[in-house]
Amino acid sequence: MSGLKLFHTTNSGVTEVAPRLADVEADVQDLVEAHMETMLGVRFLASEYVIDCVDGGRIDSLGVDENFAPVVVEYKRGTDAGVINQGLYYMAWLMAHKDAFRSLVRDRLGVTAASQVLWSAPRLICVAGDFTRYDAHAVREHRRSIDLVRYRYFGSEHIGLETVASVTGQSGANRRVRRRAAGQSPARTQDGAMTELAAAVDEVLLGLGDGVTRVQRKQYTAYQRLRNFACLIPPQQTKLLVYLKADPKGVDLVPNFTRDVTGLGHHGTGDLEVQLRTERDLERAQDLFRLSYAAA
Repeated sequence: MSGLKLFHTTNSGVTEVAPRLADVEADVQDLVEAHMETMLGVRFLASEYVIDCVDGGRIDSLGVDENFAPVVVEYKRGTDAGVINQGLYYMAWLMAHKDAFRSLVRDRLGVTAASQVLWSAPRLICVAGDFTRYDAHAVREHRRSIDLVRYRYFGSEHIGLETVASVTGQSGANRRVRRRAAGQSPARTQDGAMTELAAAVDEVLLGLGDGVTRVQRKQYTAYQRLRNFACLIPPQQTKLLVYLKADPKGVDLVPNFTRDVTGLGHHGTGDLEVQLRTERDLERAQDLFRLSYAAA
């Protein structure tokens, strides 16, 4: 955690908790795999997955994220220049063996989940003790979605994760998505005002910070850091719906503007529904957007 200091506070003063690396790489892997959905927003599928190719190899962890995009997770105890190239090698194998991954998803999560795998947005997450500036530059040269995540243990009970770099893959499909407002297609746009409002929401969400990724699904557009923080539903005739990861219990709910949808079925992820009808609604929603961004 570059520059971050953690202190334990007591009535008599404060004591710095020194950061440290794991004793062995497997300690980090075991912890993340046991809590992958909470820590990375990824549903765990398999550990040490053996790939069938000439050179062989084992993928440290396989999963699917909240948008059902395939995720390869690789771990290193400290700094290792090879972790990115190793992960990209495994991603290339994965994209060439989609049936094997679908079978894995079907076995772990069921037939419905296997049918929803989003092949247009595969991801590589590298979790390591540190990365160099060359690593951060290198990921920007690739056409894949890559997250570099630095970890540190603090004492015996705390671990910190910091996203060092996050790059969106620039496939042809993604470039086409970026040319139009989020959540719309020419055939589905019914109301010009709502289309303009959707474009404004898209701009605000993408502008919340570095490393925001837009992921397009048929039913919604997700905006994510390491995890989704907002999901925009395609425009309706009179309003837009945005689902946020902000805790509804910590928000003053306003009728016809915000709603707690915990336990209620809807497209996208998040328990706080925000209804937008005008530019003024968008202005007053921005604090909620920032709150959800921080929570992700």
